[in-house]
Amino acid sequence: MAGFSINAAIAQSSSQGMKYSDMVGSNPNAEADIKIVSDYVNSLIGGDIDKATSLLADNYIGYGPGPNDSSDLQKTTDIWKQNITDQQNRKIDFVAETFNVKSGDLSGHWVSTWGTYSFTQNGKDLKLPYQYTAHVSNGKIDKDRIYYD
Repeated sequence: MAGFSINAAIAQSSSQGMKYSDMVGSNPNAEADIKIVSDYVNSLIGGDIDKATSLLADNYIGYGPGPNDSSDLQKTTDIWKQNITDQQNRKIDFVAETFNVKSGDLSGHWVSTWGTYSFTQNGKDLKLPYQYTAHVSNGKIDKDRIYYD
């Protein structure tokens, strides 16, 4: 949804004479923000819930995969604790990119990853293509959105 909202904001602003470069630019903390998000994702998959939680802001809220799905820090932690119990052979591969939204409700530094999450559950091997976008503020992820197929 964040990607859709950003594109909608860009499309709306473009029709009002603003260019893409007026709305979105380079993230000045690109390397650090990508590291935070990559460390978070890798910690979850590696089963290090304490490290993953340390990378989330106290006011964290996660969205997805459905439009009405959301979870706070505690619910997200509980879900991943259950995943660690239920899933074996967890692996992930992804690429990451980052950008800065200059103004509006979505302003700030964003990191997007997309890749494949694979695991075994109930004896069945699963591969899950996904896209994850996180907002990084003050060295922590404070909101994110995930989509998967």
